[in-house]
Amino acid sequence: MTSPTPAQLTLIEQQLGRSPRGLISVASSSNNGVPLALKMHPLVDNKPFPTLYWLCSKDLHKAINQLETGGLVKQLEQRLKDDEDWMAAYQANQREYVAQRWANCTPQEVEQLNQLGFAPLFDSYGIGGLRDWQQIRCLHMHYAHHLCGNNVIGQWLDQHYGLNELAISI
Repeated sequence: MTSPTPAQLTLIEQQLGRSPRGLISVASSSNNGVPLALKMHPLVDNKPFPTLYWLCSKDLHKAINQLETGGLVKQLEQRLKDDEDWMAAYQANQREYVAQRWANCTPQEVEQLNQLGFAPLFDSYGIGGLRDWQQIRCLHMHYAHHLCGNNVIGQWLDQHYGLNELAISI
């Protein structure tokens, strides 16, 4: 993970349509340097930011939107209910994410989270701020996590929809 270059920061602003708030670094980028996922601060304006990794690629965002619109979230939630091994892997991803989020906090951020009373949320909220780890809130957040680590939902999306082979321009 690296701080964004001026060119990447310009791309990120184009991707988001504004300057990013809470940006720490580019967590994942395409082979041609286009930012795919951003690593975010845990607090923005003294409020919890819901995700450690934020998908910023417009190309990936559009592709995932189409999948979500087609009802894929409900289908994957049903698979989680039907497949104990997949659910166990999904639960492990949630626990790993919570641990990663804490590991990426500075001591000052940990102190601030405790002072503001948000530490319990950071222990229980999973990927993308998800409280119920039996559900999937957003495929975008799972895919961003996948780009930066281990996520069974992101792996499944690559295997079944080839998102990892998508041409990325922005």
